[in-house]
Amino acid sequence: MKLRNIVIGAVALAAIGGAVWVSIQPDVVPVDMVEVSSGPMEVTINADGKTRVRDVYDVAAPVAGTLLRAPVAVGSQVIAEETVVARIEPGEPAFLDERARAQAQAAVAQAEAALALARAQATRAEADLNNAQRSLNRVVDLHDRGTAPDAQLEQAETALDIAAAQMDSAHATEDMRESELAAARAVLIEPGQRAGGGDSGDAECCIHIRAPVSGTVLSVASVSARPVAAGATLLSIGPTDDLEIVVDLLSTDAVRVSPGAAAHVERWGGDEALEAVVRAVEPAAFTKVSALGIEEQRVRVVLDFAEGQVVPPMGHNFRVYARVVEWASDDTLQVPISALFRDGDDWAVFVVEGDAAVLTTVEIGRRNADMAQVTGGMGAGQTVITHPSDRVADGTLVTAREANLTP
Repeated sequence: MKLRNIVIGAVALAAIGGAVWVSIQPDVVPVDMVEVSSGPMEVTINADGKTRVRDVYDVAAPVAGTLLRAPVAVGSQVIAEETVVARIEPGEPAFLDERARAQAQAAVAQAEAALALARAQATRAEADLNNAQRSLNRVVDLHDRGTAPDAQLEQAETALDIAAAQMDSAHATEDMRESELAAARAVLIEPGQRAGGGDSGDAECCIHIRAPVSGTVLSVASVSARPVAAGATLLSIGPTDDLEIVVDLLSTDAVRVSPGAAAHVERWGGDEALEAVVRAVEPAAFTKVSALGIEEQRVRVVLDFAEGQVVPPMGHNFRVYARVVEWASDDTLQVPISALFRDGDDWAVFVVEGDAAVLTTVEIGRRNADMAQVTGGMGAGQTVITHPSDRVADGTLVTAREANLTP
C-alpha cells in the first residue's frame, strides 16, 4: 500500500513538471516562407479587348428601293468588283387615301378629255391640210392656163405650208396629251402592280451592287428582302487575315502607355499567350458606364500582333485579354506582394533570421499583381514570410510550414 502511494505520487509529480516545462516554452508559429531573389519583372496594365479586322468596308444602298434576298451569307468569300453582294429593285408605290385617289381619278378624266380635244384638233388640221392641197392644185391649173396671177399661186402655196405646220402641231399636242394621260393613270397604280406588266426580277429594273474589296462577309443587315433607304448599311466586308486588337483602358492608365510598348494577349482560346505591340493610343477618350453603374473615361489602345507571331484562326470581334507592358526589367530584386504590409508610413516584411521573424523596413519600387521591386532594405538570398498572421511579431519563433522553402 505504501509502495503504491509512492508510485502514484511520482507519476503526478512528473506530469506536473512536464506541464510546467511545456508552459514556459516559447510558441513556434508555422509560416509560409519564400526566398528573395532577382529576376525578370514586368508591370502591366490589364484590360479586356477584342479583335477586329483592320479595314472593314460597309456596303450601303446607293438608292432607296426594295432590297432583294441577300445573295451572300456571313462567312462567304467575295472577290472585288466581281461578286454581287446585294440587289435593289424599285420600291413599291404608296397607298392612296380617299382624297388622293379622288384627285388622281379627276386628273385622269381631265387628261382623257384633253386627249380627245387634241385628237379632234388633229383631225381638223388634217382636213385643213387636204383643203389647202386641193386649192393649190386648182391655182396651179389656172396659172398654167394663164388665168391666175403669180401672187395667187404664192398665196396658195403659203396656205398649204401653214396647214401642214398646224397639222404637225396638232399631232404633237396629241402625243403630249397621251403622255399626260399615262402619267395621270400611273398615279393610280396600287402596290404590287406594275405599270408595264413586267417581272420585278428583270435585270433591267435592278441595281446590282458588287463587292468593293476581296475578303469575307462579316455581317449582313438583313437576309430577307425588305425596303431600304438610300445610305442604309447592307453588309460589312473585310479580310479576316488582317486583324488588330482594340483595348479600352482607363484614361489614367492610358497616359502611361506609349506606342511600341509590348503586350501579351491571353484568354483567346489557346494555352499560350500571343505577343503584340502597341500601334496607337487614340487621342480622344469616351465615356463608358461600368458594370457597377460608374461612368468611366476610356481610351482605345490599338495593338498589332508582333512580327513573326503566328496568329490563330480568330475572327472579327473575338474577345481577348490583354496585358500591356508599362515597365519591364530583365533582372531586378523582387519580393512577393503577399509578404508586404504597412508599418506606419513604411513598407515592411518579416525576414527569417535563424528561427525568428525580424521586422524589417524595405523600400519598394514598381509593383505588379504578384511581385514588388525592392530598392532597399534587404538583399537577395534572404527569406521572408508570406501572408503573415497576427500571431507573427518581431522576434516570434517560426518554422516553415513545408519542409522545403517555396522558390
